[in-house]
Amino acid sequence: MLLLILFIAVLSASCHEAEGPPKPLINHHTTMKTHQLDTATLAGGCFWCIEAVFQRLEGVTSVVSGYAGGTPETANYKAVCSGTTNHTEACTIEYDVSVITFAEILQVFFSAHDPTTPNRQGNDVGPQYASVIYYHSPEQENTARAYIEQLTAAKTWPGPIVTHVRQFTTFFPAEDYHKNYYNENGSQPYCSFVVRPKVEKFEKLFPDKVKKVSLSK
Repeated sequence: MLLLILFIAVLSASCHEAEGPPKPLINHHTTMKTHQLDTATLAGGCFWCIEAVFQRLEGVTSVVSGYAGGTPETANYKAVCSGTTNHTEACTIEYDVSVITFAEILQVFFSAHDPTTPNRQGNDVGPQYASVIYYHSPEQENTARAYIEQLTAAKTWPGPIVTHVRQFTTFFPAEDYHKNYYNENGSQPYCSFVVRPKVEKFEKLFPDKVKKVSLSK
């Protein structure tokens, strides 16, 4: 009987994992025929993970890993890893609004990390790993807050969502060796055991949003 209960629990968790976050209720594409670029800045644990996922998202034109929210004096990996700065590891994501909306960006973001663990993603612990949406406009703020309300009402996760919604202030690109990290270091242990499962999960949940050109080295 105990084995049956455990099997059902695992099966339910697997089904829930496969579904991913629901589609945003607010999801307006621009009616412009020309390309128009916008920027999203997101923090959800190690920036290697966020970078790798969004590099593969159709409509995204560039992803830059860096440090958001703090001062230039502490915008370096050693200082940020101390957990004593106001920085989070984050990515600025430039995207074509005629191809993908900010709401769809957020749907992928919430599928790529756990928004219920404050200042933590797996074994990465500290305020630099907080879940944060840094909005660049009132529209982005409204969309972010509305989507979090939707996810909360849908009880997408057992625990409460702790993602912060903050106005964008500062962002500093990370050191060069962080750029394109997963694509160039895919066999590195952290990439194999932490980043790759997130990439594979994204590709499974959003097959119609995956770029046709492979970025893997």
